[in-house]
Formats: sequence, structure tokens, C-alpha cells
Amino acid sequence: MSLPATDPCVHCGFCLPTCASYRVLATEMDSPRGRIHTLKAIAAGELELDATVASHFDSCLGCFACVSACPSGVRYDELIEATRPKLNAPELRTPAQRAFRRLLFSLLPYPQRLRALLTPLRAYAGTPLQALARRIGLTRLFGPGVEAMERLLPPLEPEAFRDDAPVLVPAEGTRRYRVGLVLGCVQRLFDPAVNSAALQVLSANGIEVVIPPAQGCCGAVTHHQGELEQTRELASDLLQCFDAVIGPGQPAGPEPLDAVLVAASGCGHTLKAYSSLLASAGSEEAAASPEAALAFAGRVADIQEFLERVGLAEAFAAALQPLRHGDGTPATAERPLQVAYHDACHMLHGQGLRNEPRQLLRRIPHLRIIEATEAGVCCGSAGIYNLVQPEEAAELGRIKAADLSGSGADLAASANIGCSLQIRRHMEEAPRPIPVLHPIQLLARSHAGG
Repeated sequence: MSLPATDPCVHCGFCLPTCASYRVLATEMDSPRGRIHTLKAIAAGELELDATVASHFDSCLGCFACVSACPSGVRYDELIEATRPKLNAPELRTPAQRAFRRLLFSLLPYPQRLRALLTPLRAYAGTPLQALARRIGLTRLFGPGVEAMERLLPPLEPEAFRDDAPVLVPAEGTRRYRVGLVLGCVQRLFDPAVNSAALQVLSANGIEVVIPPAQGCCGAVTHHQGELEQTRELASDLLQCFDAVIGPGQPAGPEPLDAVLVAASGCGHTLKAYSSLLASAGSEEAAASPEAALAFAGRVADIQEFLERVGLAEAFAAALQPLRHGDGTPATAERPLQVAYHDACHMLHGQGLRNEPRQLLRRIPHLRIIEATEAGVCCGSAGIYNLVQPEEAAELGRIKAADLSGSGADLAASANIGCSLQIRRHMEEAPRPIPVLHPIQLLARSHAGG
């Protein structure tokens, strides 16, 4: 079993307090230190990767908090990424587990398929019928995985069932930049208001936006589970979608993009890895143009990262107004709007972005950011983790929701769709539930007058 070097690990234990799986399972085998020890034993031929051993790797959320905490510079992220594909061997999971994963990977990365499944649920999601089904335990009859999916199901907005954004959204006033926007497969269905807010903010900042209309998933869902072949197919398809609208005679015109933006940090982490993903592809089709993949990945940025880098337009910044409290009164210096900021793992630990979203939010008048006590601990979403490991994920979700709501904040801000769905689901059980919004939505509301 060939793996990246694990020798720098001195088993000091600094990773343990940051590890989400160790937090809820409290076993050494379910910690980064324990998994590294296991990998060394496998590489030495002292241990076999069987179903029991594999389950301890499956308990890992892939949040990379241990990477940030490690004083020895151990790249656990590389270790777990190299291990994930091996965990997909048929003998390491039960037939039911494999079937449920196949279902997820055949639905979540394909917006049109997901829409077809969700269409009959429009009369159920967010209604008293859904509340009744949960109250009487009806959803438990379909197994823990399906029950976890239903628990995350939000009210479905009409905008979720159409992709009607124009290929080119012009900049307001003088054009400063030209960017592409990746819509996200889950985000556009379960929280379409985030992409709408992103378009409003970008356009109002003098940024022209190109939106390939046929774009699908970026591959984040499968990438984080070691499904490399499907990830490469999805990545190649997305690159082709952008090529189809940019260039001489194409709908968006011939000019190059200054950046490719995304408003979901899990997607951003995978998009930035396209060069390595496609350069190492096994198929000639996926690896045909590693230069194109490298160029694309080099332009990828989280929307908050990009806006902080280029700065807000003067007119936009001058128009920002205080947001309103729940009672309708605007925030003031004496009574600021308090926002508990949640650091999504793939933004904080995966991309190293911490200050950018906070600095943008501080541009909103009379907004005060409250730092969560459990800021560096995963909320339990972690891609499909809250569906395939629902018990552990639920415990982490309860911890996160209690931490954010107990901060005294008026609302919480989260820049990843998986985190937002997970935290909202567990806010329902919190003594003091608070709304959860994307930071870019707060910026859009402030610009619109609060």
C-alpha cells in the first residue's frame, strides 16, 4: 500500500482536540494519530485493510482541522485523500452501504436528476405534513440514511427548479472585472438565494459574470469520497461547459476570465485541485489538456476571497446600510447586529481562508462578528458524511448549533451549503434557534437597504 510519508508524525496528540470524529467517538483508532499509526502498520505488512479497519477511516470527516493543528507539518489531508479510493473496494462495505452510496453519487452531482426526484416533494417540504411525518417517526421506517436525507430537506423554492440565469450578467457602471460563476449542484437546488445574492453583489461591484447554462457538478461530492473516475468526468464536463460559452463567436464573447468564482467552499476546494486531479487522470479524455486544467484551477477563487482581493467598488461600499434586527429595527452603534461566524472546514483548513469573509462582513455598518467557541470543529456535514454516518454527524451538528445559538448572536453566517443545511437542521432543536445565512446574502441585503 503506497502512501505519502507519515514519518513526521510524532504522535504528540495536538490533533486530538481538533478532530471531530475523536470528539464524538473518543477512540484512538478514530483520530488522525490513530489512523496514521494504522497506515504505518498496513504499509509494513503488519495489518490488513479489512472492513473493520476501513470503518475507522470512514469515520473521518476529512475536515483537515488536524492539518492546521499539527506542529510537525504532517499532511494528513494527503494521507486520507490517498486512502479514500482504497476504501471503495467492494469487500470493505456492506451491500446496503454500497447501494446507498451509489444512489447518492447518481443523484447529488446531477441537478436535473435531483430536480426530478424533488419535484413531487415540493408539496411536502416545509409543510405541516413534513412536520407530522417527523413527529410520528414515519421517516425512520426508511432507514437511517434516508431519514438523515429527509431531515436536511428544506422548503423548496420555485427558483430551485429552473436555470434561467442569462449566460452573461453585465456589470453595473464601469466594468472592472469579468468572472465565471460555478453555481453548485446542491446549492442551486436547496438554497438558490445564495447564487442570486452573488450575482447582485458582483454586478453592483462592476463585475461582469459569465454563467455556462449547462454546467453540472464540479465533482466535490465524489472527490471527497475518493471516487476519482467520476470526479474526473464531472471536472472535464465543467471545463467543457466553460469552453462552450467563452471564445470567438461564443455566447459570452472571446475575452478571457479574470477569475472563476464559487460561493460554496466545498466546491472551491475541489475546483482548486483540478490541475492535480486531471493531470493524474487515467483516461486520455480527462488528461488531454492538463494545461487547461492548470489554467482553470489557477483562476478559481471563493467569491469572498475575490471581493476582498480586488476590493469593493466605491459606490457599492458607500451604499451599504445597517441590517435590521428580527423586530424590524435597523442596527445601530448602541445595538449592533451580532453575527456568529461559522468557519466551513474546506474554507478554513482546506483553502486557508479565514480573514476574507470577516473583513467583508465588517464593511456592513453596525455589524458585530461573534467568534464561536467551537470555531475550528466540523459541524458534521462534511459532504455526504451526515448521510452515511448520521449518528456521529448529528452529535456534531447539535454541538455546533448549540455553540452558535448560545453565543447570543442574532444570526449565524456560513459560506458552505452543506454546513448551512446541517446547522439549520440542528437549530430546530436548539433552545434559541437563529437564522443561518451566507455572508454574501448579508452583503446583498445591506446594499439593498438593510
